[in-house]
Amino acid sequence: MVCPYDLSVPGGVQAQVSGLAEALQRAGISVTVISPSPQGLAESGAGYEFVGVGHSVSIAANGSRAPVAPGPLAMARTLQTLRRLAPDVVHVHEPLAPGSSLATLIAGPRPIVGTFHRAGSDALYRAEGVVLRPAARRLDAVVAVSEAAGATAGEVLRIPPGSIEIIPNGVDLRQFVTLRPSGPGAGRTVLFVGRHEERKGLVVLLEAFEILRKNGHAHIAEGLPRLLVVGEGPETTALRQRFGNNEIEWLGPVGDAEKARLLGSTDVFVAPSIRGESFGVILLEAMAAGAPVIASDLPGYRLAAGGAARFVPAGDAPALAEVLAAVLADAGERERLAGLAAEWATGFSLDSIAERYLRVYASLGVRRP
Repeated sequence: MVCPYDLSVPGGVQAQVSGLAEALQRAGISVTVISPSPQGLAESGAGYEFVGVGHSVSIAANGSRAPVAPGPLAMARTLQTLRRLAPDVVHVHEPLAPGSSLATLIAGPRPIVGTFHRAGSDALYRAEGVVLRPAARRLDAVVAVSEAAGATAGEVLRIPPGSIEIIPNGVDLRQFVTLRPSGPGAGRTVLFVGRHEERKGLVVLLEAFEILRKNGHAHIAEGLPRLLVVGEGPETTALRQRFGNNEIEWLGPVGDAEKARLLGSTDVFVAPSIRGESFGVILLEAMAAGAPVIASDLPGYRLAAGGAARFVPAGDAPALAEVLAAVLADAGERERLAGLAAEWATGFSLDSIAERYLRVYASLGVRRP
């Protein structure tokens, strides 16, 4: 399995690669993951073999920052490792991403399964697709994590829609447990988890929270809620200067265990992204922890959350404030959303996603042990 992004840096694709690799190991498949990461990550306790092919650098991509190793040395090490391993199947994530994935697409051993995560294209990505269309024919199976991601891959590479299988991202249900309070004090904690950048929409949530603060919303139990903000990014300093107050706790980056604890104990989880979300794994993680979810009305989020969340127009702070106030004030609605969320998340366990990929591998002649 080839990941173009540094596994030592938190990210949605990295989490999916690591989680899927562990699920495949549990299914009896021997998995080696290649990525531009420090070699010491191999000692992290992951259930799969890991090969790091070089240090990453952060580059702008799709409105965010991507930790990749685009140089020829990392590409050469990737191909050398693949030749040494002689795998039954190569599974490459984001095949057009520079570095390890691109090297695999162009010259890796076949059969190759390619999974596309990106939703939305820009001029550079479309130009790359034009150049790489001949190389993309080396993909023996094409998968996308959502209809939006599939449409993007089909557009840039001219892949017929019927040739792209949709297999959504998954979540490790074993990590999450519901710890939400009940009774006095309940309905007071709101959680955001994500990178502090424009497309994640943290500013929209902060503006909505400011509306709640200014308007009072005395009908919310026990007064104003607390907002817990997890993560960091290029907007952190400016947002803290603009919105910092006693009801906002800036927690910075947290580990997986602490993230799971926060998701399991929050009264409401909010995902206010503006654009660029092909799926939204963090929604599934919140739902697996039994958290009521409010999310922007984006196709990727609709796919991830189904009918088990409340949706608001992307970028609309007053609408978000209104829905947030209503959910915080209504214990019955929070309980209803929590029940729907937990039930919905069970359909996206990483073990079930791994089984779907095993069927893709089998279609290419790869036999299970």
